[in-house]
Amino acid sequence: MSKKADIFYGKVLLFGEYSILFNSKGLTIPYTHFTGQLSFINDDKYTDYEFALQSNVQLKDFRDFMLELEAKAGMPCDIDFKRLSNDIEKGLYFESNIPQGYGIGSSGALVASIYDRYCTNKIEANESISGENISKLREIFSMLESLFHGKSSGIDPLNCYLQHPLLIHSREDISITGVPRSKFESEGVIFLVDTGKIGKTAPLVNHFLEQMRFKEYENLFRTDYIPFVNQCITDILSGNMRSFFQSLIKVSTFQLAHFTNMIPENFMAAWQWGLDSGKFQLKLCGSGGGGFLLGFTTDYVAAKNYFSGLKHEVIPVYKSV
Repeated sequence: MSKKADIFYGKVLLFGEYSILFNSKGLTIPYTHFTGQLSFINDDKYTDYEFALQSNVQLKDFRDFMLELEAKAGMPCDIDFKRLSNDIEKGLYFESNIPQGYGIGSSGALVASIYDRYCTNKIEANESISGENISKLREIFSMLESLFHGKSSGIDPLNCYLQHPLLIHSREDISITGVPRSKFESEGVIFLVDTGKIGKTAPLVNHFLEQMRFKEYENLFRTDYIPFVNQCITDILSGNMRSFFQSLIKVSTFQLAHFTNMIPENFMAAWQWGLDSGKFQLKLCGSGGGGFLLGFTTDYVAAKNYFSGLKHEVIPVYKSV
C-alpha cells in the first residue's frame, strides 16, 4: 500500500491486544476507511469549526510537550519547531474522521502526520525499510505518543506511518508483512461493530494487569490463550483458514469467559450467539470497554442482518477476493 500525499489512515490491531504485553505475536493493519491529514482553518474548508479549533489547541499542547522533551534532551528526533509554531499560529489542525476512544489509531495518525511533515531527519516510509529503522521508528513514536496515552508502545503511529500490515514478533522485532486476501476463506469478511460508546484504555489495562498477578489467571492466559492468538496470526498469514477459524473460536470463547470487564454488557448475548450459531466470531478491538468490536465471518450478510436488527452499525474491514 502506498501513501497518498500526507493522508494517514487509521489502524486495526487484528490480534495481540493485551497478549503482546506478555510476548505474544501481534498483527496490525492500516484501515483506509478512516483518515486524517494536517490542514488549515479557513473559509474554504467544509469542516466542524469547533473541532478544528480544539484540534489546533491539541497541536499546541503536542508542540509544547515536544519542546519540554527537547529541553530535557529527550527528543528522539529533530523537529522544525519554528515552522510548526508558525503553522499552528496560521490555524494548523488535524482534519480527521478517525473516532477517538475507539481503538483504531486516532492519536497514532496525528503523531505520524506531525513526524512526516516537520521532522528534519525523518526515516522515510517505504516497503524496503530495514528492521533496524522500523525499530528506531517505534522508539521515536513511543516517546512522542506518550503525551496521549501516558505510556505508548509506539505501534499505532508506526502502523499509521508505514501504512503496511505489521507482524509484531516482539517490541524489538517488528516487520512489514502481507495478509493474503486471495487465500482468505470464500465469502470471508473481517468487520467492525460500533458499540456506541467510548472505551477508556487505562483502567481496563490496569484491571488486566491486576488479574495477571493471580497465578491461576496468569497460567490460564499464558497456556490457554496466547498459543491460540499466535496460531491465529500464523494461520491468517499463511492462508490456512480452516485452522484459523478453529483457533479464532478459542480466542473468542476465552475473551467472553475471562475478559468480561472489557466487553460491553449489552454485547455479551450477541457474542455468545455468534459462537453458538457459527455465523460470526467476535473479539476485542484494542483494549475494549466500548469503541469497536472486531468480527470475523464467512456469512457477512447474516452477520450484518443480525447487528442491523440490534441497531448497531457494521463496517467491513477486509473482504476476500
